[in-house]
Amino acid sequence: MPKKKVIIIAEAGVNHNGDIKLAKKLIDVAKNSGADYIKFQAFSSHALVISKLKAAKYQEKNLKKKIKQLELLKRLELKKDDYINIINYCNKKKIKYLFSVFDIKSLNFLLSLGIKKIKIPSGEVDNYPLLRLIAQQKMKVFVSTGMCSLKDVEKTINILKKYRLKSNNIIIMHCNTDYPTKIEDVNLKAMITMGLKFKSLIGYSDHTAGFETAIAAIALGANVIEKHITISKKLNGPDHIASMEPDVFRNYVKLIRNTSLLLGKGTKKPSKSEKKNMKLVKKSIVANLEIKKGHLFSEQNLTCKRPAGGISPYRWKNVIGKKAKKNYKEDDLIIL
Repeated sequence: MPKKKVIIIAEAGVNHNGDIKLAKKLIDVAKNSGADYIKFQAFSSHALVISKLKAAKYQEKNLKKKIKQLELLKRLELKKDDYINIINYCNKKKIKYLFSVFDIKSLNFLLSLGIKKIKIPSGEVDNYPLLRLIAQQKMKVFVSTGMCSLKDVEKTINILKKYRLKSNNIIIMHCNTDYPTKIEDVNLKAMITMGLKFKSLIGYSDHTAGFETAIAAIALGANVIEKHITISKKLNGPDHIASMEPDVFRNYVKLIRNTSLLLGKGTKKPSKSEKKNMKLVKKSIVANLEIKKGHLFSEQNLTCKRPAGGISPYRWKNVIGKKAKKNYKEDDLIIL
Protein backbone atom coordinates (compact mmCIF):
# COMPACT_ATOMS: atom_id res chain seq x y z
CA MET A 1 0.00 0.00 0.00
CA PRO A 2 1.20 3.56 -0.64
CA LYS A 3 2.69 4.93 2.60
CA LYS A 4 2.54 8.57 1.52
CA LYS A 5 0.33 10.73 -0.63
CA VAL A 6 0.52 9.55 -4.23
CA ILE A 7 2.51 11.99 -6.36
CA ILE A 8 0.76 12.88 -9.61
CA ILE A 9 2.92 14.14 -12.47
CA ALA A 10 1.21 15.88 -15.37
CA GLU A 11 3.46 15.08 -18.33
CA ALA A 12 3.45 18.05 -20.69
CA GLY A 13 6.36 16.47 -22.54
CA VAL A 14 6.56 18.10 -25.94
CA ASN A 15 2.86 18.93 -26.15
CA HIS A 16 3.78 22.61 -25.98
CA ASN A 17 4.75 22.25 -29.67
CA GLY A 18 7.70 24.59 -29.06
CA ASP A 19 5.38 27.43 -28.02
CA ILE A 20 5.96 28.90 -24.55
CA LYS A 21 2.38 30.24 -24.43
CA LEU A 22 1.06 26.72 -24.92
CA ALA A 23 3.53 25.46 -22.30
CA LYS A 24 2.05 27.91 -19.78
CA LYS A 25 -1.47 26.74 -20.62
CA LEU A 26 -0.37 23.19 -19.86
CA ILE A 27 1.01 24.37 -16.51
CA ASP A 28 -2.38 25.92 -15.78
CA VAL A 29 -4.12 22.64 -16.64
CA ALA A 30 -1.84 20.70 -14.29
CA LYS A 31 -2.32 23.18 -11.45
CA ASN A 32 -6.09 23.44 -11.85
CA SER A 33 -6.43 19.66 -11.98
CA GLY A 34 -4.64 19.13 -8.68
CA ALA A 35 -1.46 17.51 -10.02
CA ASP A 36 1.67 17.80 -7.88
CA TYR A 37 4.14 18.27 -10.75
CA ILE A 38 4.20 19.44 -14.33
CA LYS A 39 6.92 17.76 -16.38
CA PHE A 40 8.61 18.85 -19.61
CA GLN A 41 11.34 17.30 -21.74
CA ALA A 42 14.80 18.85 -21.92
CA PHE A 43 16.91 17.99 -24.95
CA SER A 44 19.18 19.34 -27.62
CA SER A 45 18.11 17.87 -30.96
CA HIS A 46 21.62 17.56 -32.37
CA ALA A 47 22.90 15.99 -29.13
CA LEU A 48 20.06 13.48 -29.14
CA VAL A 49 19.79 11.89 -32.61
CA ILE A 50 21.72 11.37 -35.81
CA SER A 51 20.44 13.26 -38.81
CA LYS A 52 19.21 10.24 -40.79
CA LEU A 53 17.14 8.61 -38.03
CA LYS A 54 13.47 8.11 -38.86
CA ALA A 55 10.73 8.97 -36.39
CA ALA A 56 9.22 6.14 -34.37
CA LYS A 57 6.25 4.36 -35.92
CA TYR A 58 3.84 5.65 -33.28
CA GLN A 59 5.09 9.21 -33.98
CA GLU A 60 4.53 8.84 -37.72
CA LYS A 61 1.14 7.27 -37.04
CA ASN A 62 0.10 10.12 -34.75
CA LEU A 63 1.49 12.75 -37.15
CA LYS A 64 0.04 10.91 -40.15
CA LYS A 65 3.23 11.35 -42.15
CA LYS A 66 6.82 10.16 -42.40
CA ILE A 67 9.44 12.42 -40.90
CA LYS A 68 13.02 12.34 -39.62
CA GLN A 69 13.42 12.50 -35.85
CA LEU A 70 15.80 15.44 -36.07
CA GLU A 71 13.29 17.51 -38.02
CA LEU A 72 10.54 16.58 -35.58
CA LEU A 73 12.63 17.32 -32.48
CA LYS A 74 13.78 20.70 -33.77
CA ARG A 75 10.16 21.81 -33.88
CA LEU A 76 9.64 20.70 -30.29
CA GLU A 77 12.91 21.86 -28.75
CA LEU A 78 12.69 24.52 -26.05
CA LYS A 79 14.96 27.55 -26.04
CA LYS A 80 17.03 28.43 -22.96
CA ASP A 81 14.74 31.33 -22.13
CA ASP A 82 11.77 28.96 -22.35
CA TYR A 83 13.11 26.83 -19.50
CA ILE A 84 13.54 29.91 -17.34
CA ASN A 85 10.03 31.08 -18.20
CA ILE A 86 8.61 27.66 -17.38
CA ILE A 87 10.35 27.53 -13.99
CA ASN A 88 9.30 31.08 -13.12
CA TYR A 89 5.71 30.43 -14.17
CA CYS A 90 5.56 27.20 -12.14
CA ASN A 91 6.84 29.07 -9.10
CA LYS A 92 4.23 31.76 -9.67
CA LYS A 93 1.46 29.15 -9.93
CA LYS A 94 2.86 27.21 -6.98
CA ILE A 95 3.20 23.89 -8.75
CA LYS A 96 6.35 21.77 -8.72
CA TYR A 97 8.21 21.20 -11.98
CA LEU A 98 10.25 18.34 -13.36
CA PHE A 99 12.24 17.72 -16.53
CA SER A 100 13.09 14.54 -18.39
CA VAL A 101 16.66 15.05 -19.56
CA PHE A 102 18.06 13.38 -22.68
CA ASP A 103 21.65 14.64 -22.97
CA ILE A 104 24.51 16.07 -20.91
CA LYS A 105 24.32 19.51 -22.51
CA SER A 106 20.70 19.89 -21.41
CA LEU A 107 21.44 18.49 -17.96
CA ASN A 108 24.27 20.96 -17.37
CA PHE A 109 22.01 23.83 -18.36
CA LEU A 110 19.26 22.65 -16.00
CA LEU A 111 21.79 22.29 -13.20
CA SER A 112 22.82 25.89 -13.77
CA LEU A 113 19.20 26.82 -13.10
CA GLY A 114 19.30 25.04 -9.74
CA ILE A 115 17.01 22.07 -10.38
CA LYS A 116 16.79 19.56 -7.51
CA LYS A 117 15.02 16.64 -9.20
CA ILE A 118 15.30 14.96 -12.59
CA LYS A 119 13.62 12.27 -14.66
CA ILE A 120 15.66 9.74 -16.62
CA PRO A 121 13.56 8.77 -19.65
CA SER A 122 13.36 5.18 -20.84
CA GLY A 123 15.62 5.80 -23.81
CA GLU A 124 18.45 7.02 -21.58
CA VAL A 125 18.64 4.21 -19.00
CA ASP A 126 21.81 2.87 -20.66
CA ASN A 127 23.39 6.31 -21.22
CA TYR A 128 26.36 5.77 -18.88
CA PRO A 129 27.86 9.29 -19.07
CA LEU A 130 24.47 10.88 -18.43
CA LEU A 131 23.64 8.49 -15.56
CA ARG A 132 27.03 9.14 -13.97
CA LEU A 133 26.58 12.90 -14.04
CA ILE A 134 23.03 12.67 -12.69
CA ALA A 135 24.09 10.36 -9.84
CA GLN A 136 26.91 12.71 -8.85
CA GLN A 137 24.38 15.50 -8.17
CA LYS A 138 22.87 13.50 -5.28
CA MET A 139 19.38 14.67 -6.29
CA LYS A 140 16.00 12.90 -6.35
CA VAL A 141 15.82 10.82 -9.54
CA PHE A 142 12.79 9.28 -11.27
CA VAL A 143 13.90 6.39 -13.50
CA SER A 144 11.60 5.39 -16.35
CA THR A 145 11.91 1.74 -17.40
CA GLY A 146 10.07 1.35 -20.71
CA MET A 147 11.63 -1.16 -23.13
CA CYS A 148 13.74 -2.57 -20.24
CA SER A 149 14.25 -6.04 -18.87
CA LEU A 150 14.81 -6.50 -15.15
CA LYS A 151 18.50 -6.95 -15.93
CA ASP A 152 18.55 -3.62 -17.76
CA VAL A 153 17.01 -1.86 -14.78
CA GLU A 154 19.52 -3.52 -12.46
CA LYS A 155 22.41 -2.21 -14.58
CA THR A 156 20.98 1.32 -14.47
CA ILE A 157 20.43 1.24 -10.70
CA ASN A 158 23.94 -0.15 -10.18
CA ILE A 159 25.46 2.73 -12.16
CA LEU A 160 23.51 5.29 -10.16
CA LYS A 161 24.53 3.69 -6.87
CA LYS A 162 28.14 3.35 -8.00
CA TYR A 163 28.31 7.12 -8.14
CA ARG A 164 26.81 7.45 -4.66
CA LEU A 165 23.13 8.01 -5.41
CA LYS A 166 21.26 6.56 -2.43
CA SER A 167 18.31 4.18 -2.78
CA ASN A 168 15.96 6.60 -1.03
CA ASN A 169 16.63 9.12 -3.81
CA ILE A 170 15.58 6.70 -6.55
CA ILE A 171 11.99 6.22 -7.72
CA ILE A 172 11.57 3.47 -10.32
CA MET A 173 8.82 4.15 -12.85
CA HIS A 174 7.32 1.17 -14.65
CA CYS A 175 5.94 1.95 -18.09
CA ASN A 176 5.41 0.69 -21.61
CA THR A 177 6.84 2.77 -24.45
CA ASP A 178 3.92 2.61 -26.83
CA TYR A 179 1.42 5.43 -27.22
CA PRO A 180 -1.27 4.51 -26.34
CA THR A 181 -0.29 1.33 -24.50
CA LYS A 182 -2.51 -1.72 -24.99
CA ILE A 183 -3.98 -3.16 -21.78
CA GLU A 184 -2.36 -6.54 -22.43
CA ASP A 185 1.07 -4.86 -22.53
CA VAL A 186 0.78 -3.01 -19.19
CA ASN A 187 2.16 -5.81 -16.94
CA LEU A 188 1.69 -3.97 -13.64
CA LYS A 189 3.07 -6.84 -11.59
CA ALA A 190 6.51 -6.00 -12.99
CA MET A 191 6.29 -2.77 -11.00
CA ILE A 192 5.97 -4.79 -7.79
CA THR A 193 8.88 -7.01 -8.83
CA MET A 194 11.15 -3.99 -9.26
CA GLY A 195 10.10 -2.43 -5.98
CA LEU A 196 10.89 -5.62 -4.06
CA LYS A 197 14.17 -6.30 -5.84
CA PHE A 198 15.62 -2.80 -5.60
CA LYS A 199 13.95 -1.80 -2.30
CA SER A 200 12.86 1.41 -3.93
CA LEU A 201 9.78 3.58 -4.23
CA ILE A 202 7.84 2.68 -7.36
CA GLY A 203 5.59 4.47 -9.79
CA TYR A 204 3.80 4.07 -13.09
CA SER A 205 3.98 6.20 -16.23
CA ASP A 206 0.52 5.68 -17.66
CA HIS A 207 0.31 5.63 -21.44
CA THR A 208 -3.00 3.74 -21.58
CA ALA A 209 -6.20 5.37 -22.83
CA GLY A 210 -8.35 4.93 -19.72
CA PHE A 211 -8.42 5.34 -15.96
CA GLU A 212 -8.30 1.77 -14.65
CA THR A 213 -4.56 1.21 -15.04
CA ALA A 214 -3.63 4.08 -12.74
CA ILE A 215 -6.17 2.95 -10.14
CA ALA A 216 -4.81 -0.60 -10.24
CA ALA A 217 -1.23 0.71 -10.01
CA ILE A 218 -2.04 2.64 -6.84
CA ALA A 219 -3.78 -0.41 -5.34
CA LEU A 220 -0.58 -2.37 -6.02
CA GLY A 221 1.58 0.19 -4.24
CA ALA A 222 2.55 2.88 -6.75
CA ASN A 223 3.86 6.02 -5.06
CA VAL A 224 3.86 8.07 -8.27
CA ILE A 225 1.55 8.27 -11.29
CA GLU A 226 2.52 10.12 -14.45
CA LYS A 227 0.15 10.96 -17.30
CA HIS A 228 0.48 12.93 -20.54
CA ILE A 229 -1.76 15.98 -20.83
CA THR A 230 -2.71 18.18 -23.75
CA ILE A 231 -4.87 21.20 -24.42
CA SER A 232 -6.50 19.29 -27.29
CA LYS A 233 -5.99 15.91 -28.91
CA LYS A 234 -6.57 17.64 -32.25
CA LEU A 235 -3.31 19.61 -32.04
CA ASN A 236 -0.54 18.59 -34.40
CA GLY A 237 2.22 16.69 -32.62
CA PRO A 238 3.45 13.16 -31.84
CA ASP A 239 1.93 12.79 -28.35
CA HIS A 240 -1.32 14.77 -28.33
CA ILE A 241 -3.53 11.89 -29.41
CA ALA A 242 -2.30 9.70 -26.54
CA SER A 243 -2.69 12.46 -23.93
CA MET A 244 -5.57 13.54 -21.70
CA GLU A 245 -7.47 16.75 -22.28
CA PRO A 246 -8.09 19.08 -19.30
CA ASP A 247 -11.56 17.94 -18.17
CA VAL A 248 -10.64 14.27 -18.46
CA PHE A 249 -7.36 14.77 -16.63
CA ARG A 250 -9.14 16.60 -13.81
CA ASN A 251 -11.37 13.53 -13.31
CA TYR A 252 -8.32 11.28 -13.57
CA VAL A 253 -6.62 13.15 -10.71
CA LYS A 254 -9.82 13.00 -8.64
CA LEU A 255 -10.07 9.22 -9.10
CA ILE A 256 -6.44 8.79 -8.08
CA ARG A 257 -6.96 10.85 -4.93
CA ASN A 258 -10.12 8.91 -4.09
CA THR A 259 -8.34 5.60 -4.65
CA SER A 260 -5.57 6.66 -2.27
CA LEU A 261 -8.15 7.59 0.35
CA LEU A 262 -10.06 4.33 0.10
CA LEU A 263 -6.87 2.29 0.42
CA GLY A 264 -6.14 3.92 3.77
CA LYS A 265 -3.04 3.32 5.89
CA GLY A 266 -3.37 -0.41 6.41
CA THR A 267 -4.20 -0.28 10.13
CA LYS A 268 -7.34 -2.26 10.99
CA LYS A 269 -9.40 -0.30 13.50
CA PRO A 270 -12.87 1.28 13.71
CA SER A 271 -13.12 4.46 11.67
CA LYS A 272 -14.40 7.71 13.14
CA SER A 273 -17.68 7.25 11.32
CA GLU A 274 -18.07 3.72 12.71
CA LYS A 275 -17.46 4.68 16.32
CA LYS A 276 -20.75 6.56 16.57
CA ASN A 277 -22.57 3.36 15.55
CA MET A 278 -20.65 0.90 17.69
CA LYS A 279 -22.76 1.13 20.85
CA LEU A 280 -25.99 0.63 18.92
CA VAL A 281 -24.77 -2.23 16.75
CA LYS A 282 -22.45 -4.22 19.02
CA LYS A 283 -23.84 -6.33 21.87
CA SER A 284 -23.60 -6.96 25.59
CA ILE A 285 -24.31 -10.02 27.73
CA VAL A 286 -27.88 -9.72 29.08
CA ALA A 287 -30.34 -11.82 31.02
CA ASN A 288 -32.36 -14.15 28.80
CA LEU A 289 -34.97 -14.57 31.55
CA GLU A 290 -35.43 -13.67 35.23
CA ILE A 291 -32.39 -14.59 37.31
CA LYS A 292 -32.50 -14.64 41.12
CA LYS A 293 -29.62 -13.42 43.26
CA GLY A 294 -27.25 -16.32 44.04
CA HIS A 295 -28.22 -18.34 40.96
CA LEU A 296 -25.48 -19.35 38.56
CA PHE A 297 -25.21 -17.75 35.13
CA SER A 298 -25.73 -20.39 32.42
CA GLU A 299 -26.05 -20.87 28.69
CA GLN A 300 -29.82 -20.96 29.25
CA ASN A 301 -30.36 -17.81 31.31
CA LEU A 302 -27.95 -15.55 29.39
CA THR A 303 -27.89 -14.24 25.85
CA CYS A 304 -26.25 -11.46 23.79
CA LYS A 305 -28.24 -8.42 22.64
CA ARG A 306 -27.72 -4.85 21.58
CA PRO A 307 -26.54 -2.33 22.73
CA ALA A 308 -22.88 -2.43 23.71
CA GLY A 309 -21.77 -0.87 26.98
CA GLY A 310 -22.15 -3.85 29.25
CA ILE A 311 -19.98 -6.96 29.40
CA SER A 312 -18.68 -7.82 25.94
CA PRO A 313 -19.78 -11.18 24.49
CA TYR A 314 -16.03 -11.85 24.09
CA ARG A 315 -16.09 -12.53 27.87
CA TRP A 316 -18.88 -15.13 27.65
CA LYS A 317 -16.81 -17.94 29.15
CA ASN A 318 -15.76 -15.70 32.05
CA VAL A 319 -19.39 -15.08 32.97
CA ILE A 320 -20.82 -18.60 32.66
CA GLY A 321 -20.80 -20.33 36.07
CA LYS A 322 -20.51 -17.13 38.13
CA LYS A 323 -23.13 -16.32 40.82
CA ALA A 324 -25.59 -13.51 40.26
CA LYS A 325 -24.99 -10.75 42.83
CA LYS A 326 -28.46 -9.28 42.31
CA ASN A 327 -31.82 -10.06 40.80
CA TYR A 328 -32.13 -9.62 37.03
CA LYS A 329 -35.12 -9.13 34.81
CA GLU A 330 -35.13 -10.23 31.18
CA ASP A 331 -32.86 -7.96 29.04
CA ASP A 332 -31.01 -6.49 32.04
CA LEU A 333 -27.30 -5.95 31.44
CA ILE A 334 -25.23 -8.44 33.42
CA ILE A 335 -22.79 -7.02 35.98
CA LEU A 336 -19.98 -8.98 37.62
